[in-house]
Amino acid sequence: MAPELSSNWKFLQAKLKQDPANDKKLKAPPTQRQLNTTAKRRRQEAKQLLGGAPSLPRPATKRNKMSINGQPPTASLALWAEDNEISAKDLAAAYGDGVKNGIMYGAEEDKVNEGLAEDVEIGQYVAMDCEMVGVGGEEDRSVLARVSIVNYNGAQVYDSFVRPKEFVTDWRTKVSGVSPKNMPTARSFEDVQASVAEILKDSVLVGHAIKNDLDVLMIGHPKKDIRDTSRFIGFRKYASGRTPSLKKLASEVLGVQIQSGAHSSVEDARATMLLFRRFKQQFDLEHAKRFPQRVRVEGSGAKSGKKNKGKK
Repeated sequence: MAPELSSNWKFLQAKLKQDPANDKKLKAPPTQRQLNTTAKRRRQEAKQLLGGAPSLPRPATKRNKMSINGQPPTASLALWAEDNEISAKDLAAAYGDGVKNGIMYGAEEDKVNEGLAEDVEIGQYVAMDCEMVGVGGEEDRSVLARVSIVNYNGAQVYDSFVRPKEFVTDWRTKVSGVSPKNMPTARSFEDVQASVAEILKDSVLVGHAIKNDLDVLMIGHPKKDIRDTSRFIGFRKYASGRTPSLKKLASEVLGVQIQSGAHSSVEDARATMLLFRRFKQQFDLEHAKRFPQRVRVEGSGAKSGKKNKGKK
C-alpha cells in the first residue's frame, strides 16, 4: 500500500461505520450465487493452467464502472480502492464529496520532478511511462522530456523532467504536459538514464508500448522481464485487432479516466500497472508460453565440465 494513502483508509473506515447498512453488507456471508460464481472461476483458472487459452477480460460496463461526482475516477483513486478492497459503490459513497480533481482530501499529491522518492519500496514490479518532445528533422524525431516510475501499489518511485540535448522544435505541451518553464529544474539526460537503469535492474517492467520508452532512454531490459499492455492479446479486441491506446484501455477495461488534458506520466504509469494487476494471471499465462522455462537435467554438462545455465 502506498504510505501516503493510509490516512484515507482511516477516513473511509469512519465513513462506512456511520452507515449500519454498509457494515452489515460488508460482513454478510456469501450467497449461493456468489459461491457458484467463485467455483466457476476456479474451474476456468484450472483449465487455463492445464493449457487452455487465457480468457479475455470483460469491458467495464456502465453498471460496474466507478463514478465519483458523475466523473470516472483517476488511476490513482482506482488503484488505492483496489489495494484496500473497496468496492466502487462504497468508494463513491465515502468519497463523493471528498474528491476534487481526482485527488482525495488528505492525500499527498504527486511530487513532480522529485527524482527518486524517499522511503518508497520499489518491489519486484514497476511501471514506467515517458513524455517526449519533438526536435524536428524529416521524421519529427522525439526525445525524452519526462519519465515516471511507480511500484506495484502505484506509489511514485521516480519522477523527473529531462533536459533535451537538442533544440526543441515542438514541446507538444498540450499532450506532453512539458514546457520550457520546466527546464531550469530538469535533470540531465545522463543522470536520469543512470537512475532509471538502477531502478529497473532485476525488476519486472510493466508499460504500454514500452519499447518506445526504452528507446528514448537508450537503455535495454530483458524481454522475459517485460509485460507490455499494448501487446497483450486479450486487449486487442478493443482496437479491432490492432494495438489499442492506453487511454482506450483505461476507459473500456478499467472505467478510469486518463489523458483528458495534458498527459501525466505518473497517472499513465499507474493506469498501466492497474491493467496488469487486474489481469496478472492471464499475463503470466501468455508470458509462460512465450518464454517457457528450461529444466535443468542432473548430470548434463558433466563431460564438458561446464555448468548448465538453464533455469530450474
